[in-house]
Parts: sequence; structure tokens; C-alpha cells
Amino acid sequence: MNLEQKIKDRSVKVGIIGLGYVGLPLAVEYAAKGFQVIGIDTDETKVAKINRGENYISDVKDEIFQNQVKESRLSATTDYGVIKDLDIIFICVPTPFSPTKDPDISFILHATEGIAKNLRHGHLVILKSTTFPETTEKVVLPILEKTGLKVGKDFYLAFSPERIDPGREDFTTANTPVVVGGVTKECTRIAQLAIQQVITHVHPVSSPKVAEMEKLLENIFRSVNIALVNELARFCDRMGGIDLWEVIEAASTKPFGFMPFYPGPGIGGHCILVDPYYMSWKAREYDFHTNFIELAAETNEDMPFYVLGMTRRVLSDHGVAFKDAKILILGVAFKKNIDDIRNSPALKVMELILQRGGRHVKYNDPYVPKLKLKDREFVSVNLTKEELENSDVVVITTDHSAYDYDFIVKHAKAIVDTRNATKNVKNRGTKVLRLGGGQRF
Repeated sequence: MNLEQKIKDRSVKVGIIGLGYVGLPLAVEYAAKGFQVIGIDTDETKVAKINRGENYISDVKDEIFQNQVKESRLSATTDYGVIKDLDIIFICVPTPFSPTKDPDISFILHATEGIAKNLRHGHLVILKSTTFPETTEKVVLPILEKTGLKVGKDFYLAFSPERIDPGREDFTTANTPVVVGGVTKECTRIAQLAIQQVITHVHPVSSPKVAEMEKLLENIFRSVNIALVNELARFCDRMGGIDLWEVIEAASTKPFGFMPFYPGPGIGGHCILVDPYYMSWKAREYDFHTNFIELAAETNEDMPFYVLGMTRRVLSDHGVAFKDAKILILGVAFKKNIDDIRNSPALKVMELILQRGGRHVKYNDPYVPKLKLKDREFVSVNLTKEELENSDVVVITTDHSAYDYDFIVKHAKAIVDTRNATKNVKNRGTKVLRLGGGQRF
């Protein structure tokens, strides 16, 4: 039976390499649709948890996940050898950058080499990890074709970027449209058919590099616009008397030609922070410099330093030496109502406080019970009246909905609000210094 027929009658076996925020939700979607799914990951802890039916991704519903494991439709392993018995293999591994902002595709390379050792006639390989244009055709493909098998003839290869927004319930893996581009037209057609089994709308494009560039465009678009409002927030603070949050609300009344973006302490997660540097690195190969894109990324990465300056100002105004100050950080996830701390700007703020001589730093986050920063371990403190009153300044870096901001403002001595979380609190007075609030900073 050929691959197309096996996809249609759902007898194909699906492999997911990388069982994180992208891979595990995708694995559960396929299993819930009746496919046999095996996850592959080098993390033995993740593999063991999956096989025990222990869910560790908040976007995946426990009941659905546990049912798939119980019904033996979903399992996990560290052994790449299982690929020989699979039909479709998704690569959903991390793609971070180095300390010098160069792409790190070592996880893609490791996954591809693991596939190549077990590649056979009829396999479909789909790369989903965000990366720079030409990765699929110039990095992944040569490794796979070293086996002697030829793409489009013996196996299929495509790129279909992930579109995961952690914490969202309106747009999930199943109903978020995705893009796919194959190395050949037949690769695109087969990959589209495979993805359509679990995702409502799949948009085909002419090549993997178009799909790779499309993914970068999505997130660079957001990076650039966030940088714009971050810069305007700092200008409003410098000028004084203009509340940028009110400005954005007013501009949002225009029904065309405007999309609201909001300032904050920086950007986090995987894609928006990383993608501009993947683009700029690739551009240098062609003697092209993405000055505009890099400037936006630099503006966003400078925001934690600005928040540090706001914190210092508040402490100075209250006559508290920075080295002696008791600083409480509220929210360390990179966005509200999730437990994901990847590249969170809150962690950078904490790191800067410690680097600049701050000695008394605590945090609270209802979604993150503990964390490790450099070589220091932190545990989320209880957000009590006493904790707030004993802190010299409270810095709101993530505006979780669970927080009672009236309670926080009432009992805190001073607050740096980087998310406009206290906007609806009456009688804020001069206790709250808001990023972009136009309070002459």
C-alpha cells in the first residue's frame, strides 16, 4: 500500500521528534484522530512522563492526553531506531541562538542524522522547527540523500513551520492554519495531505524556502512593531504628559490601516526574539544587511535595561539604596497566563538586578513554582500582604489575570508596572510608575 492510501485510511504511523511546546500537542492531535504516534526525544524524563501518562504541557488537555496513552495510540522513546517502522516523521526540535546571536541548528542536525540512519523508501519527513531559509534544502536534504535515496522518488521532504501561541484557547494546533512547502510538487502534495488529517487549513507554497521565509516574516513583523511602541513608550516617558497606552487605545478606534501592539519589559518565548537574528545571519551570506530588522531586535532587547533604570529611580525616590533594596518581581513567564519562561524578559530583569549589585530579589508567579537563574535557585513566594509591605519595590513584569491588582497596589510601597496591569486600579496616585505612562522618566 502506498503512503497516500495509508494516510487516507489512517494506517500510517507518525513520529514526532522533539516533545516540547510544538511536538507534544501535535503528537496528541494525531493520536486523537486515530493515528499511531511515537514521540522521540533525547530527554529521558519527558519520555518517561509520557509513557506514564503524565502531561507537562499546559496547552494539552490532560484527559485527551491520558486517553491516547491509555489506548496505546501515543508513546515515547529515546530510540531513533523506531523510525524504520514509521511512515511520517515530524522534526519539532528547538532552534536557539548562540551567545553571539548566531543560529544554533544542532538539534535539527542531530534529528536529521537520526532519521538518515533509519531512512527507507516511502518516508515523509516534515521539518517544523523555525529556521533560516534554505535549511530544508541545503542542510537537511543533503544528509538524507547521503543514504542513496532520492527526494521526490524514494522519500518526501517538506517544511511546515509551527504556529503555536502558548496559552491561547481560541487558536490551537487543530484550527490554526499552517503553511507547507515541499522540495518537489509531489512532496508538497503528500505533506499537505498528511497535515490536513489534523489541521483544518493547510496553505501550500512553491518551496521550503518560501515557507521558511514566511515563518520569519510572521515574527519579524511582530518584533518590528513591538520595537516601535517600546521606543514610543520611552519617548512618552522622556517627554512627560502623554500616556502611550491611551494613545494606542485611541489609535485602535481606526477600523483600517492600524493594528495595536503594546510596550513591555522586552520580548520572550522562542520565535519573536530569535527569528530576527536568524534572518540577519542568513542575509550576511548574501552581503545583505538587515539594518531595520536588527535595530528593532536591539530596541526590544534593551527594554530590560530600561526597566532596571525605572526600578532604580523608584528606589532612589524612596531613599532606598539599590544594594539594600528588597525587590519583588511579579510574573516570570514570558507572557500572561502561561508557565513558559523561555527567554522571558523578567528573567533578564532579575539577572540585571543581581549583576548590578542587588542582593534581595524575590519573585511570585502562580504558574512557575520554581526556577534556576544562572547558578541560583529561586522559589515563588506567596503573594501576601506582608510580602508586599516588606518589599521596597514591586516590579510587574507579567500581567497574569490571577493577580488582584487592587490588593497589590493597596499594600505595596512602590510599583514599577511594565504591562499597564494597574490601569483599572483607582487611586494609584504616585505609587505606580508605568512604562509608557508619561510620568517623566
